[in-house]
Amino acid sequence: MAAENCSDGGQDPNPCYLQKFRLYETRSNFYMVGRDKGGTLCRILKIDRLDPSELTVLQDSTTYPEIECYDLLRRIHEGNRSTGGLKFVTACYGIIGFVKFLGPHYMLLITKRRKIGAICGHTIYAISKTQMITIGSSPVQSNMAYSKNEKRYKKLLCSVDLTKDFFFSYSYNVMHSLQRNLCKNETGLLNYETMFVWNEFLTRGIRNNLKNTLWTVALVYGFFKQVKLSVSGRDVKLTLIARRSRHYAGTRYLKRGVNEKGRVANDVETEQIVFEDVPEGCPTQISSVVQNRGSIPLFWSQETSRLNLKPDIILSKKDPTYEATKLHFENLARRYGNPIIILNLIKRCEKKPRETILRSEFANAIRYINKSLTKENRLRFLHWDINRHSRKATNVLELLGRVADYALNLTGIFYCQVTPICRPEGLLDLTCVLQNDEHFAQIPCDKSDDGEKLEIDVGSDNQSSTENVKLPMFQTGVLRTNCIDCLDRTNVAQYAYGLMALGRQLHAMGFTESQTIDQSSPLAEDLMGVYEKMGDTLALQYGGSAAHNKIFCQRRGQWQAATQSQELFRTLQRYYSNAYMDAEKQSAINLFLGHFQPQQGKPALWELDSDQHYSVGRHGPNLLNEDARASIKRSMSDGNILCGTDSPMSASNVRQESENRGEAISESTHEMPAYGISYYRFTPRMSCRQLFGEIEDQFLGSNRICYENGGECNCTNFDMDWLSSSGNSCDDDVYDSCRSAAGLSSENIGAELKTGMTTSPSESGSNIKVGERSASEVTCNGLMDEYSESFVNWVTHGDLLIPVKFTCQ
Repeated sequence: MAAENCSDGGQDPNPCYLQKFRLYETRSNFYMVGRDKGGTLCRILKIDRLDPSELTVLQDSTTYPEIECYDLLRRIHEGNRSTGGLKFVTACYGIIGFVKFLGPHYMLLITKRRKIGAICGHTIYAISKTQMITIGSSPVQSNMAYSKNEKRYKKLLCSVDLTKDFFFSYSYNVMHSLQRNLCKNETGLLNYETMFVWNEFLTRGIRNNLKNTLWTVALVYGFFKQVKLSVSGRDVKLTLIARRSRHYAGTRYLKRGVNEKGRVANDVETEQIVFEDVPEGCPTQISSVVQNRGSIPLFWSQETSRLNLKPDIILSKKDPTYEATKLHFENLARRYGNPIIILNLIKRCEKKPRETILRSEFANAIRYINKSLTKENRLRFLHWDINRHSRKATNVLELLGRVADYALNLTGIFYCQVTPICRPEGLLDLTCVLQNDEHFAQIPCDKSDDGEKLEIDVGSDNQSSTENVKLPMFQTGVLRTNCIDCLDRTNVAQYAYGLMALGRQLHAMGFTESQTIDQSSPLAEDLMGVYEKMGDTLALQYGGSAAHNKIFCQRRGQWQAATQSQELFRTLQRYYSNAYMDAEKQSAINLFLGHFQPQQGKPALWELDSDQHYSVGRHGPNLLNEDARASIKRSMSDGNILCGTDSPMSASNVRQESENRGEAISESTHEMPAYGISYYRFTPRMSCRQLFGEIEDQFLGSNRICYENGGECNCTNFDMDWLSSSGNSCDDDVYDSCRSAAGLSSENIGAELKTGMTTSPSESGSNIKVGERSASEVTCNGLMDEYSESFVNWVTHGDLLIPVKFTCQ
């Protein structure tokens, strides 16, 4: 909920936040009374009940003291005594939104909340209980079919469980990164247009009507966890936030790849915030770092199958100029700046091409896009097959730590010293940053009406002038990680990045002398637990089961048999969810987000074809895309940690191509350019030239495309010398993966399953495997005494009832 001027006269330096509400009703109207946190100021909202087909909301422009508000309610009661008077309905903590199916409007309210954390004194809440209230004063008489469909729509919407993984704040823009909040003091309507506010559609009507956001809360969906850590005898709080994009949102097999607007499936922004645990209101040091995950930005899909645990991967639409892929990376560059560093964790070699199809096409797309970019703005990418190294968790985390180290050298982290809540109930901004007396900060974040930069005097503070105040640091650029589902392998990589970033954050705050944290330290174990919970949460949302955490389990020394049985259970759980539950879950998401809006005389949502057919641009008669409005206008690109006005990635010719198509390159508003800020970063351990040296120049300057082993592409513009121990050689992959395999016959499958399936499923959740071991390796480990050869081959290679032998070419 954003700040609003209590007198409706524009922005107030001491804004009013309504946090507690009471709903009353008469026969003809609802009256909602909103109070600020202290309960001293009240506002009144009137909602008309007589016309259930139209939403009519009026706000009293007067701010009342509490005693005057009660007097007004008493007079309303007296005036309606003949029809029953004024009745109390419920207490609540904000409006989630309004929705209409085939009949009256409904109002969604938060009736119980719980505190889950605080950032610089600003409380973050989760929802404990909600209530749906019909706006109409009496039920509308209708035929049986209409009534049945109305009830089904209500049930479908209520299946979106708002008490799980949704969070909000009244005074802190939790939909934005900390760096953006400090650089841009944004309030009001714009915040709801961002990609991470899931109830944007539900609140659109009341926001457009009232031109404010006093009465509604902006719900972010994903993960929020705050824990206390002890470092060198001092307490710090670590907050991990995952924000899921509402654009192209859905379930695993029904939302894959990219859409025409450059939006990818399972797009998640992860932010790691660390700050000192000091008494509220005291100056503190705070640091954050942002990373991103998202589906491979190509047009591809997998058809849900009840007969095959491992459906084929299909490149469903050719895009010879990779326009959608280009839009995606341009949007990332506008949100985060450059460089964009891509870590692709999918397989290098397979006996039957699946992931390698995407790997090759993704490499071609990146190479094509880089040809139109300046050298400093080119995409930096690394293809690294994590499955090849997953037998030893320590090796995997060590190598991923190296990737994280160099990525952080390029992007930096955000750090500053602030006074929390500089203004009563106010948003954080850079006026909170502590500076020395002689410093006059020129902050090119906000602009005046004539477009000139505003110089903000951060002022002198008696306390800060006596301290050794460090200059703020800023993050520019982002690490984007993906595997196939962007769940299991990706979460391991994000933990490795988070651990490396945590070392730098604590070092910047003066808590540690070293920038690195040992993997075996209690601090690393605590952080792993938080990332593991985040991975489980995101995997349940997108894939239908908790994440496959084999590497985490290995790192903790968990019993292998227990790990394997847990992984198998999660594979089966994910398979069942994808095959039987995801269609209805996708329909509920489409209804909640407004991608589908019911209309009388039109097909119902459940009568339409599979959602997969709409994901590549073919829309049914009533399935609306994300930007279907009276005037087509892109919503603001969110999660921005930059605030610049110029695209930091795209060359002018690239930008012009998109403009010629009649579409904006990115859903972004004006943001902060990268000049005029005091920068301080750690000295990189290896220079950018060393990291992206002659190999980058040679590769990017050539027109060749590298194909190896049946079309698998090994192109990368990372200098691989620092990964010399990675064994990223395709010859080894071929040796491991291209072995003969015999499928199970239908006669013996039942007998084989009785022997016990203590296998380790593949990370994708689509196939049951024993890690990456071949049948011969299982024999060497003495497991053939327990399982027949045909069963081991079936488990290892995932072949279903097809006795085919593969040989390495």
